Amino acid sequence: MDARVSELFGSASGHSSGGSQGSTSNYKPGNGNGVVSKKTGAKNKKARTRFPRNFKPSNNTPYLPPEAEEGNIEYKLKLVNPTQNRFEHLATQMKWRLQEGRGEAVYQIGVEDNGMLVGLSEEDMRASLKTLHRLAEKVGADIAVLREQEVEYDADIPRKIAEVLIRKVPDDQQFLDLRVAVLGNVDSGKSTLLGVLTQGELDNGRGRARLNLFRHLHEIQTGRTSSISFEILGFNSKGEVVNYSESRTAEEICESASKMITFIDLAGHHKYLKTTIFGLTSYCPDFAMLVVSANTGIAGTTREHLGLAMALKVPIFIVISKVDLCTRATVERTVRQLERFLKQPGCNKVPMVVGSTDDAVTAAQQFAQSPSITPIFTLSSVTGESLDMLKVFFNIIPPLSNSKEQEELMQQLTEFQVDEIYTVPEVGTVVGGTLYSGICREGDHLVVGPTESGQFHKLTVGSIQRNRSACRVLRAGQAATLALGNFDRSLLRKGMVMVSPEMNPTICWMFEAEIVLLFHAKTFHKGFQVTVHIGNVRQTATVEALYGKEELRTGEQAVVLFKFIKHPEYLKVGAKMLFREGVTKGIGHVTNLQPISYHHQHFQRQDEKA
Repeated sequence: MDARVSELFGSASGHSSGGSQGSTSNYKPGNGNGVVSKKTGAKNKKARTRFPRNFKPSNNTPYLPPEAEEGNIEYKLKLVNPTQNRFEHLATQMKWRLQEGRGEAVYQIGVEDNGMLVGLSEEDMRASLKTLHRLAEKVGADIAVLREQEVEYDADIPRKIAEVLIRKVPDDQQFLDLRVAVLGNVDSGKSTLLGVLTQGELDNGRGRARLNLFRHLHEIQTGRTSSISFEILGFNSKGEVVNYSESRTAEEICESASKMITFIDLAGHHKYLKTTIFGLTSYCPDFAMLVVSANTGIAGTTREHLGLAMALKVPIFIVISKVDLCTRATVERTVRQLERFLKQPGCNKVPMVVGSTDDAVTAAQQFAQSPSITPIFTLSSVTGESLDMLKVFFNIIPPLSNSKEQEELMQQLTEFQVDEIYTVPEVGTVVGGTLYSGICREGDHLVVGPTESGQFHKLTVGSIQRNRSACRVLRAGQAATLALGNFDRSLLRKGMVMVSPEMNPTICWMFEAEIVLLFHAKTFHKGFQVTVHIGNVRQTATVEALYGKEELRTGEQAVVLFKFIKHPEYLKVGAKMLFREGVTKGIGHVTNLQPISYHHQHFQRQDEKA
């Protein structure tokens, strides 16, 4: 991809970065507070500011952004000996913040509602943290002090602010779950880094840490990932790492962890690009981690992977690995190269180099609030340098969707996307994938399709497993494997959906999409064939018509009519779309479907055995 292509990605990411850039323009990485100017804080001031005794606001008093009504961040000036009524009110408020953060909340102690960093004396801070402990016990949560910091302004006695993480696994869930797609060029150290994080042992410099992640013999022999593998890293309610160094099995990790990071290890080599795109589109990652080797910098598929993540609007952060192989000057050169690349007009990102644990805390919060912030970590999988900063970042980073969006998805009809199909001895057919909407329970009756003739087959869900441990109820947004008993595996394929029988799913051979042609060697015209990626659907389609144009060139936009060549698919209007063929690449979204006329026929009955 050349320089022209990066400018075009602006159409995919411009709206997400443009509005939020203003809130981060005053941000200075490394100051630990993410402060904005006094003007910004004062402008949004709602409540009358209450100053403690001996406090005189001056011109250099720092500010945080004003407290938001929604979200999981709460500002508290102090919590010293509250009355019973006040205590009950504070407990209710904590429950609300935990619900907003889907089980996680961050309390800033010593901060006014308008964002002014007032600070507390040592005695008041101790009393406030003690009250916070009592509140957390009442709601069944655990607390961990992320950092304490002195507020720097003219004052007689030193004052501190504290940042506290409160975590409580929702009653209806086993653990909080975040999915992170791991991208980067071949040989950048992706699998090795995941091996070190999940196994708890450093690498020997020759790839020992990655051996447990490989699924095929040829991957072990070449040292290159060619398939999609999943690895898990857990954190308990106190923020401590739970991985295979202390737990023997995934079940043990799931039992003791209250937050799980599921890493989707994708292929870096260009010839496995279709597998990487499938992993990004079908597994719906919350975040993407781009791994860059310190000694090679931006090379090979790095630009392409960054472009794919931005086109799919997946928030991205960067890890520069192998710093033990390079001099400090080489590492700094790679960091500068990345900063220049991220600031280009097409990317519009605000790079933030993480140099301390304090920076990692700030980066996690800023990154979740503003998609334009891009944290950059520099670490080594051999010496373990700066690995702890990355773990702190994973521990604190909150889920992107709030509880309201989750509730809305759960109230819709069941829709499960089939990404993997297995045959397990003594279990039968098993499908892996993501529940897009609704709720799925053991024993539910669903229909799966479409087949090549556009039909749906009835089936019954047997057992459900998440991260290799049993689970009774699956909720929207969660990934799992479902056992289907003796259902005929030959009737299944990747790209199918399992839905509620009452949904009456829309399937089509032909669909319209508004596309941007990112790169094409010649001209894009009627009759051209491309591989289309829409969610978990991956199939070759023919261009049937270009509306209003005869042909398309690099950088041009148009509405195009596509037709699948092999079998009809289940699609939704508005779904994000990627297409490729050789060097040809494009992005877009589905605007219109042309349903096939006979899909209203009765579902084909499938004989089921208990």
